[in-house]
Amino acid sequence: MARIELAGIGKVYHEGEPNAFTALSDIDLVIDNGRITVLQGPSGSGKTTLLTLAGCLARPTSGRVRLDGEVVSGLPERFTAELRRKRFGFVFQQFNLIAGLSVRDNVMLPAYPTGIGQRALVARADALLARLDLARRAHARVESLSGGEQQRVAIARALINDPPVFIADEPTANLDSTLSAAFLDVVAALRDEGRTVVLSSHDPRICASPLIDRVVRLADGRVVA
Repeated sequence: MARIELAGIGKVYHEGEPNAFTALSDIDLVIDNGRITVLQGPSGSGKTTLLTLAGCLARPTSGRVRLDGEVVSGLPERFTAELRRKRFGFVFQQFNLIAGLSVRDNVMLPAYPTGIGQRALVARADALLARLDLARRAHARVESLSGGEQQRVAIARALINDPPVFIADEPTANLDSTLSAAFLDVVAALRDEGRTVVLSSHDPRICASPLIDRVVRLADGRVVA
């Protein structure tokens, strides 16, 4: 279980310099536990920046981020890294899989710092791959997979540490309608397990889906609906 609160959030890039850019202004938002929340908006609206702040991948210029009531936006990086490893699973728009490694090895990578034994780690990875219909591809190199298969590998990697929060940035940007529907089925199952799911998207197939619990609309770095 995890509840994310963002209070008075602002984010300025290149602060104090001539090319300073305000990406977010005065964001107040509560992301409830056990729901699918979509951050919707056009390119440049600030949704990806807000996603990174909610997932402790970046620090706000102003305001605070709380996770289950605890302020996490000001933690030293070594504590933030541990927090991300234990509490968050991320799927990036380009998936960020490591070419040359097998599907199974890519999935296991985030778990190595946790100290879990190799046999238990392999079993956990294989169980996730089986759940996502990738068991037969466990030993294939990730670059040989289709886009939909690569996304499922990224989802398995995001879940390897059993995080309560699952975050995905523009997850259907490069997927057709069938694969987009399959992705929504996966995240709905994660929600039903009690995980908090946060997506950024401008895809109407995502935002209009009945599986989505809440859509937060952004424009010009502010919440507008």
